[in-house]
Amino acid sequence: MTDSGRHGDETQEQRPTGFSRTKRLMVTLPIFIILLGILVTVSTNTRIPVEDEPRAMSFATLTPDTAVTFDTKERLPGNGTYKVRKQYLTIDAKRPSNGEIQKIRVLIRMPEGAPSKGLPGMVFMHGAGYGTCDNSFGDIATSMASAGFVTAVLDKPVWSTTDLNRDYQGSAVIYDQVIDILRGMDAVDEHKVGIYATSEATWISSYLLDLDEGIAFQILLSPMVFSPRHSLAFLAVQNFALAGANDGYQSIVRRVFSFDLAMFHLDNIDIHTSTPKAYSVPTMVAYGSKDVMTAQVQGFKEILALAHRAGNWDVSLRSYPIANHVLRLGDESMSGTPFADDYVDDMVSWAVGTSRGLKQTSEHIAGTPLYQSIPVPRGLHGHRVMTIYGTIVLALMAVMMLVSLVLALVALVMHIRNRSKGLGPALGFRERFGGALLMLTIVTLVALFVFLGGFAEVVLAVVHMAWGSAPPDNSGMMYWSWPFIQIVCIVLLWAWSRVFAGIIESLSVRGVLQWPMRRGALRQITSGAQPVVATTRLGRVLFWTVAFTMLLILLSFSFWGLFLF
Repeated sequence: MTDSGRHGDETQEQRPTGFSRTKRLMVTLPIFIILLGILVTVSTNTRIPVEDEPRAMSFATLTPDTAVTFDTKERLPGNGTYKVRKQYLTIDAKRPSNGEIQKIRVLIRMPEGAPSKGLPGMVFMHGAGYGTCDNSFGDIATSMASAGFVTAVLDKPVWSTTDLNRDYQGSAVIYDQVIDILRGMDAVDEHKVGIYATSEATWISSYLLDLDEGIAFQILLSPMVFSPRHSLAFLAVQNFALAGANDGYQSIVRRVFSFDLAMFHLDNIDIHTSTPKAYSVPTMVAYGSKDVMTAQVQGFKEILALAHRAGNWDVSLRSYPIANHVLRLGDESMSGTPFADDYVDDMVSWAVGTSRGLKQTSEHIAGTPLYQSIPVPRGLHGHRVMTIYGTIVLALMAVMMLVSLVLALVALVMHIRNRSKGLGPALGFRERFGGALLMLTIVTLVALFVFLGGFAEVVLAVVHMAWGSAPPDNSGMMYWSWPFIQIVCIVLLWAWSRVFAGIIESLSVRGVLQWPMRRGALRQITSGAQPVVATTRLGRVLFWTVAFTMLLILLSFSFWGLFLF
């Protein structure tokens, strides 16, 4: 054999060939196990324990008759006794924390023909949203005024805050400012001014009663008794279950409400307003049986316990069938939706008798029995490490999706330009890497859109239920999308493992993985002389950028619990 023949044989021996099918499988399988292990570990470590007990709680009422009566022979004024006159005034609402001023209009309703002195007063406190004096409490404030009350409805104090950082303590100061306006009116008895608070406002009313010991009484409509973290988590988990959402989507709620929002200066989520002083005055609590937003059984028990600790035994409950969160019948989003049954008359009767200091002769606890399907998740608290990790992963995913989109557009423009000018490939993907990247990107994005679509469907169902609609008859996408995505994620992991095994195979063929490493092999790969995934720099940058982005999407899926089977 000639020297040249021997040299050729040595060259063939020095350059390994591609992997066999068995060896390729032996390389792919460990990669798949490692990737799956990482994602399962993330899902497991971000899992929040479920509080399942007690379930199906109920609280019995003493009578189904919700009428409110008092020990008096006097004929008390009721709804419609007097005509009502309106007047407006404007105040400068100064936010205590920073001096910010909001011009607030106050709508005063006066009973015409009522006594000129000694009238009771009532200030109405807004729930969630951005209510004004003109579009809020119009019917109920008019009913109260027609029974002899001087009522005040104001624009909601919001300043420059949002729903996430609402200033509850500052709002309490402004409501108290309006209370003092009523107290200063000649027709009003300053010792007979109470409040009417609904939903979110019951967090503010707690601060108000701590601030002003002269509040005479309070009507609490669907009170949010517990902290925002626990009240809103209960609302979401219960509604997700009622909507028929997959348990996976319900677990997202627990993760979201375990974020440590204090890191972002959002401290409202853990305010502590369940204090005895918040229920130290005569209190009427009203619930609707179709209210899917409040923990009625635990909430009312908490109110009773705190009121009794404050020495207050004058607590009345009225619960109405078919009524929703704001005691309306039907869809709250529709204008003109009426109040439930006799709620207005009962509420007015209670306020009239209580403001006069009369003894209630009707049962304090009446109406339809309270029911609560699941417990309030009071064990939820902020997890700082999980919050930091989740924030980094989700933010990085969003950034990299934007970067990948920009690179993909650049690659598309370059590809079109090169094809039109005959300049050769703009990306130059080697072997199967280009097709694999395209297919994996499409499938991953489909899984992401299905995930977002399923979650959006749950949210829409919850919103409709909050407005008073019935739960959907068919769970549909909000149920099947979760296991579908889980299956797709496993397939994606296996496909990515094959891609990485292919890269290892290419590196092996080019002598990078042999020992000692083939001289110049690494330099040839990095320079593009012997590329692994693409012949052009744009192709290589696009491949690794998109691949990293798609893996970040899988990592975000694992954060939300999609890798718990």
